[in-house]
Amino acid sequence: MIDALFPLARPLLHGLDAETAHDLTIRGLSLLPPRRPPADDAALAVEVFGRRFPNPVGLAAGFDKGARVADALLGLGFGFVEVGGVVPRPQPGNPRPRVFRLPGDRAVINRFGLNSEGLDAVADRLKAREGREGIVGVNIGANKESADRLADYVACTARLAPHVAFITVNVSSPNTPGLRDLQGEAFLDDLLARVVAARDESGSRAAVLLKIAPDIALEGLDAMTATALRRGIQGLVVSNTTIARPASLTESTIAKETGGLSGRPLFGPATRLLAQTYLRVGDRIPLVGVGGIDSAEAAWTKIRAGARLVQLYSALVYEGPGLVGTIKRGLSQRLRAEGLTSLEPVVGRDAADLAQGA
Repeated sequence: MIDALFPLARPLLHGLDAETAHDLTIRGLSLLPPRRPPADDAALAVEVFGRRFPNPVGLAAGFDKGARVADALLGLGFGFVEVGGVVPRPQPGNPRPRVFRLPGDRAVINRFGLNSEGLDAVADRLKAREGREGIVGVNIGANKESADRLADYVACTARLAPHVAFITVNVSSPNTPGLRDLQGEAFLDDLLARVVAARDESGSRAAVLLKIAPDIALEGLDAMTATALRRGIQGLVVSNTTIARPASLTESTIAKETGGLSGRPLFGPATRLLAQTYLRVGDRIPLVGVGGIDSAEAAWTKIRAGARLVQLYSALVYEGPGLVGTIKRGLSQRLRAEGLTSLEPVVGRDAADLAQGA
């Protein structure tokens, strides 16, 4: 039903500022009755992080920051949902307006600044859904004014790990001053060691993932992947939003807004970085491909670049929830056309070529 209504609702939603439209969408999803998604093509199932994902198409962090509608989102057909980002203490984030559509580019710029209801609220909601079907993970960060950001990540991990399938350590948001400094090798090594220890001490089996920025140099990628391997991280999420502004952007006025750019213009650089990451880690660390996925072809390309799972968000602003089913059907068609019964043979098969440019 919600898929069919989106073409009618889109003009109304796009007539509002982007954040108001998003808030209304969350409220609408919260009012939906419980819904089980249709069964997925068995060929789309993915075994990763010690779990069986019914399909590889997930919702990226940032949509459901407060973990309010995870089950409704799973009901739309996502194979998994990542809620958050979450920080220990409630914080309002940056002043509004702080999210902008670039319709001509099928893109979004945001500078939310990790606005969050805080750890207590999110932990309570995630605990309340324990025992329900569906794979849910959480993205964690640090408070803007924190005196000890490493301790913030530890606190989030200790509290949330028992209630989720995975925790994504976000050190790559461009909207919290100094956060990307934690991508430096010494800081990152300490951070990941502490997060893994906190997860272990909680008794949880949640996978620990690391989300990286698309703007890092290759030598920085070398250091990050080496650190992730050394610390036993279970996955890398490639990538976050970019601070770059490609010359190809047509919405030149809006493009001047500060913040992270996501959507179609991010597809090329994020996919190149994904392929470059795969060439460094191979099958030792599963990769989650994010950035510019708005079609089955884009998702297929991410898998060819090395992703075992993919995530999307910005494309929903323009295509609506029906995009999830469209991507899954397209992936199934691709597999049948190649005579394959799973996605595994496709993972990373063209990474060397895609590392040169997607």
